[in-house]
Amino acid sequence: MWGFFFTFQLIGINKTKFTKVIANLSIEGTGIVVPFVGRLLRILVFTRFCMEWGAVREHPGSNWTTRLRGQQTSGRMSAQQYHVPARAFNISAEKELTEEIERVKHVEFVQVVVLLGRWSPTGFEADISNDRTSLIIVVKALGEYLTSEDNDLRRKVLAQSPPEKLNRQSVRVLTTFYCEKLEDSETVKPALSGILTLVSLPSFSPPEATAVIEGLFQHVRMKAIVQAVRFLVFSIVDSLMAFHRNVLKAMGKHFVGGYISLAEGEKDPRNLMVAFAIARVILIEFDVSEHVESMFNIIFCYFPITFRPPPNDPYGISTDDLRLALRNCLNATPAFGPLAVPVFLEKLTAGSRSTKKDTLQALAACLPVYGSALARASARKLWNSLKLEIFQPMDQHTEEEALTATQILVKTIYTDEEAAVESNEDIHGLARDACEECVRILKEPEKSQAKPATKVLCAFMSTTPSVSRYTISQAVPHLVRLFLNPDEISTRGPTLVLLSELTTAARDAKADDKASPSEGIPALMPYKDEVLGVFVVGLGISSARSAGLSGLKAMASTKNLLSDEELGFIVHNVDQIVEGNQEEWDDSSDAILELLTTISTVTPRHVADQTLPLLFRSLPETAPSREAVDDRAKCWRTLSALQTLCVQAELFENLVIRLTTKLDLICLPSEQSLSAPDNMEPNAAYAHSLLKTLAQTLATKVEKKDPDVVKYIDRLTPRIFNLFIASAFLSAQHPMIATEPRLLQVAGEIINLVVQSLPLHKQQSYSVGLSKAIMDGDMSDIAQGFQKISNGRKFSIFNESSTPVHRNLLVLLTAAVIALRKEVHLDLGNLTQFLDMLLDWVLMTADNDLQRLSALHVVSSIVNRRVDELSSFLNDKLDNYWSQKICDKNLPIERRIWAIKSWTWISKALLVRKHPLAMPFAERLYEAFGDDTISWEAAKAVGEIPSPDTVLTKANHAELKVLYVQRYVNAVLPRIMASAKDGSNPVKQTAYLVAVTSLIKSIPRASFIHEMPSLIPLLLRGLDLPDVNIRSHVIDTFLTAAEGETPEKSLVSEHSATLVNSMLKNSKLAEMASTRVRISALKYLAVLPDIVRYDVLHPYKPTVLRDLAEVLDDPKRSVRKEAVDAR
Repeated sequence: MWGFFFTFQLIGINKTKFTKVIANLSIEGTGIVVPFVGRLLRILVFTRFCMEWGAVREHPGSNWTTRLRGQQTSGRMSAQQYHVPARAFNISAEKELTEEIERVKHVEFVQVVVLLGRWSPTGFEADISNDRTSLIIVVKALGEYLTSEDNDLRRKVLAQSPPEKLNRQSVRVLTTFYCEKLEDSETVKPALSGILTLVSLPSFSPPEATAVIEGLFQHVRMKAIVQAVRFLVFSIVDSLMAFHRNVLKAMGKHFVGGYISLAEGEKDPRNLMVAFAIARVILIEFDVSEHVESMFNIIFCYFPITFRPPPNDPYGISTDDLRLALRNCLNATPAFGPLAVPVFLEKLTAGSRSTKKDTLQALAACLPVYGSALARASARKLWNSLKLEIFQPMDQHTEEEALTATQILVKTIYTDEEAAVESNEDIHGLARDACEECVRILKEPEKSQAKPATKVLCAFMSTTPSVSRYTISQAVPHLVRLFLNPDEISTRGPTLVLLSELTTAARDAKADDKASPSEGIPALMPYKDEVLGVFVVGLGISSARSAGLSGLKAMASTKNLLSDEELGFIVHNVDQIVEGNQEEWDDSSDAILELLTTISTVTPRHVADQTLPLLFRSLPETAPSREAVDDRAKCWRTLSALQTLCVQAELFENLVIRLTTKLDLICLPSEQSLSAPDNMEPNAAYAHSLLKTLAQTLATKVEKKDPDVVKYIDRLTPRIFNLFIASAFLSAQHPMIATEPRLLQVAGEIINLVVQSLPLHKQQSYSVGLSKAIMDGDMSDIAQGFQKISNGRKFSIFNESSTPVHRNLLVLLTAAVIALRKEVHLDLGNLTQFLDMLLDWVLMTADNDLQRLSALHVVSSIVNRRVDELSSFLNDKLDNYWSQKICDKNLPIERRIWAIKSWTWISKALLVRKHPLAMPFAERLYEAFGDDTISWEAAKAVGEIPSPDTVLTKANHAELKVLYVQRYVNAVLPRIMASAKDGSNPVKQTAYLVAVTSLIKSIPRASFIHEMPSLIPLLLRGLDLPDVNIRSHVIDTFLTAAEGETPEKSLVSEHSATLVNSMLKNSKLAEMASTRVRISALKYLAVLPDIVRYDVLHPYKPTVLRDLAEVLDDPKRSVRKEAVDAR
């Protein structure tokens, strides 16, 4: 009761008033005076603060008790009625207090409690912000609120009060209050939450920091509280460490000892992540000299980490997170060294695979911190343990970690001595002993131990310059002598392999250049001549050739090692293999090309002067005959080598000159060669190979963004145009090789690659001549070369009188048009009329699919880039083209099919840029699903619209928007799936099924995988459709969906019987003529055991094995191979 008296004094009520209040609060027969008083005091405190703010004087007419009494007869109050703002109170003087209390006692007890629980501090927060009151007044009143178990209620004042209004006095009062509450186990959690908010405030001063940490040390018993409360403790210490580190440092060993008592025995990963971060700071910045062993004990007890996060861990703490955090503590102070090394050695000796890996990684992280003195003293013990993991590793990862740890051990020992080492004789200790031990092993290079010994020596290369030089001085001369020893001829191959690895390691060495007295001079320089000679000799030995080439590549790529003459010497010796025995070239071609490519990046002159002439001489002037199989194979191998070698600018220029000259000789033959028509097909194949070599080499350069590609708009594309245009004119007199459509397609690839690489101003100037060629047939600006074309000779591709050979040239023009940027506008006159002309030309005039597709590519490209100018064109297509060109059943079927293809390419152009008309165009195709003559074509078009292509690409500067495929799929897939299940119209149902299979094939796996349970029945029906392309698409979809599946979560398990029977049916030649479908079906059969449980598939095993036995007799080798894999 006296506690209440003191509280009344706080709010301004003297003893007399207090006695009167208690008398007035007597509730006859209830026996609840004290509990009621306790709750009423909250009202009195609240009332007093309203008086302090003067809020009651602003609304003198309001009376909250009257409002409460009004609710007594109406049942429970609503939430809105419970909430009584501070300004609603009307107690302005002490003399009114007794009357108010008299009225309060008539209010139902539950209503008072609910009222208090619903109170909100919003009004307080506003008054604090506006300086009408101070937080200290609020704090003195809200004692039990600030320690409430209700988080929202407890945080209202602190969370909503502006930090700048929380002055030091306010924070001091709050801190004292909360620290006192730490003594009570029932209030420790809310008190800690309040402290956590306070410690990050700018007004939280050092005295409060000291009080908080002392309170934690004295009153918090970590083993008696749950994880969430312990986390608050660690978070408070972490915040103090961040904002008041100097205060904690001033506490000295008292703080360190107190923290040890708090952190000792913690097991929860969430808390340990914070605890490890705190411990690292303490170890680095605090004086822990008197607590080293205690800190070691509370940290190393967790090593190695064995924690495994539970499935779907909501906290996202992984094993690696804990390992890294712990490792940062282990290497925080050199004082841990003498205690840690024995622990590491013990774990290496008796640990599991994961423990060994963790120990080796920790050792590598800690040794540099523990220092060279400890590393030197423990070197022999550590080397013995590390050596075991290198020479007898449990797995490759453990071996790599052991080599890294060895490397760091050596670097730690010898880095401080680097300046004092003047010669190899100054190297003592571990490096000398380990090198000598490994070199002794290398006396038998063919033995299994020689490989790990070489790895150790290679690791030494990347330690310190002195150790690197010493290692090379011991190992390289030894291997050179061993190779040249006539008694060791049988070991030359293994010896050269080891020497090659050492040379590669010397090139990749990451020694400290600043500490090296011979900066910029490779460590291998003193032994360069001997090593170079050994590798060159190795080129002539079949068993050592691969190692010799690898070693020469390492030497050639070592900066400042070989002179220009020595690089030329290597090229000369390699060329002897190139022009020598064909089998030797075949066995080592990849390594040879890698070596020559490496040299060409350093100095291309030697490859250009020596190797390229050799390769060009091996290319015949005319194609080998059909019977010369070996000559054709040699020709293809040479072209493949040229494609790999000639990426460098100087070499590519040489390639362009040589191959375009050969193309002119082959495609524009002499009169004598024209009299041999049997050579047309071989020469066309040869010309195709030459063009393909140019195209693929150019594609590599474009991918690398080589700047020299731009110049070939003047040096290569005019000659390509000249060759094919001249051939088109000459074809009226006699057949010409360069009129072959497949040659035109490859030539188009070359033109496209060059034009798309041009900068904007170059494309703009080039578009002038391109526009003349398209509109007027004037090719003079874009075609110059070996064959002279009269300026007066023009032809119009789109003229009805033009020949098919002339129309085929549209392929070349299209290749240039689709690569233009959107800012480059061709001079095509009225754009709508030009596009209408192209669409009519596709349907009425074009002779073949190549011409039609080329025209549609132009239409699609222009619509994509200039759609803002084509609103009338697009509206006309929606209104008239659909009804006149597609729906008119009187038109020929082929014309209607190509009209659908035209519609598809327009839709693609709109879709990739997310144009509003894209979906109206696509959805119009549904109207054709009921027409059995074109329903399948329209259905396939639904899937082809979002499919990737080579025209509307980023490389071709098309207007592309992100996620256009997902937007299309979300709109289309649900509709066609639902309609495919509707059997009311069989024609439409089949068309929708075709649309489903076509769409699924065209979109990424992520776009449809979530619909697979509903798609599977539809796809199974698709396997019965007669179209082999649809069947292939369906099986490919099943193969794609199988990626990442497991037997436990298989989507196809319940359909296993149908899938097995269908795949067996489609794998037999008698049932399926398409090789592609047979191969896909066999591949899926091989996948099924991996994604379906054994007990489900086992009943079908005899049937599968019996039917696969028939497939083993398939005439196609690729099919037989898949059948063997499936069995």
